Amino acid sequence: MDTSSIDYAEGRVFDFEDESTIQPSFLETFDYAGPRQRVSYQMNEFAAVCPFSGLPDTGIVWVDYIPRQKLLELKALKYYFLTFRNVGIFQEGVTARIFNDLYSLLEPEELLIKTRYSTRGGIDSTCTIDSNEQTS
Repeated sequence: MDTSSIDYAEGRVFDFEDESTIQPSFLETFDYAGPRQRVSYQMNEFAAVCPFSGLPDTGIVWVDYIPRQKLLELKALKYYFLTFRNVGIFQEGVTARIFNDLYSLLEPEELLIKTRYSTRGGIDSTCTIDSNEQTS
């Protein structure tokens, strides 16, 4: 095994999956035709696996968006988030993956994805992607 690769977690005991097991197909929407509003969801029990250490990364995910014509179905969103729990993916990659999957699905006016991870080694980590800050 190549121990210099990120595919190798030092001291790893548990196997973890690659990103192909994340299931954006679990996501569902329904039509929205109401007034302009901001919709926010918070998932307090998010989990993935650090591909470097093999240890779990747990934290909170915020989804904040202004819909055009679609809203997220919440049970489907929960199932989608659960597909990350055995996936080896860096924290920044999680935030980007969720942003890309939801942006292409919802086609919102605005979308903000924020992840905050539980403290590890005395370091707190927060990652944020805001559609208003992206360039074409």
